[in-house]
Amino acid sequence: MNKAFVKESDDDDDESDAALPAIPAGAKNYITPQGYQRIKDELLQLIDVARPEVVRIVHWAASNGDRSENGDYIYGKRRLREIDRRIRFLTKRMDLAEVVDPSVHFGSDQIFFGATVTYENQAGLQHTVTILGIDELDPLNGKISWVSPVARALTKAHEGDSVSLQTPAGMEELQILAVTYPAPR
Repeated sequence: MNKAFVKESDDDDDESDAALPAIPAGAKNYITPQGYQRIKDELLQLIDVARPEVVRIVHWAASNGDRSENGDYIYGKRRLREIDRRIRFLTKRMDLAEVVDPSVHFGSDQIFFGATVTYENQAGLQHTVTILGIDELDPLNGKISWVSPVARALTKAHEGDSVSLQTPAGMEELQILAVTYPAPR
């Protein structure tokens, strides 16, 4: 099929870059050792397992003859582009990563990168969040990015402090109830 009829390009655009929050200008891409290892494991799995398997399938499909109507070939090439795009993205993220071990703050009551913080808002609702890197964020499980408004409001405060958070509904006061860090290994 002619490329004029399909929405594909051979550009090097990394569409997955837009899915994650931008790193503030001049800042580093902070990440925990566990987060860095997850990225590294995914990259190695793509390079060592997924990509060779898709290359094998595309090679087999290409040997079958007419490639224009060969679904295995067409979809295999598309999957290969997706894998290559993800490999480039992960490689860039690893190059920009600044690995920070939060356990160095074990026992501290001040909030820094890697802290697990329990706070209470004005309505009396308690929330527990862990401040992690952009590549580790999982808001549904309480893992927020260090560049998020909540994390920025909490950073450098101490257990027992009250901090102000600008929300769309206006200023909100948060009372910090507990600060913990992972134990050193």
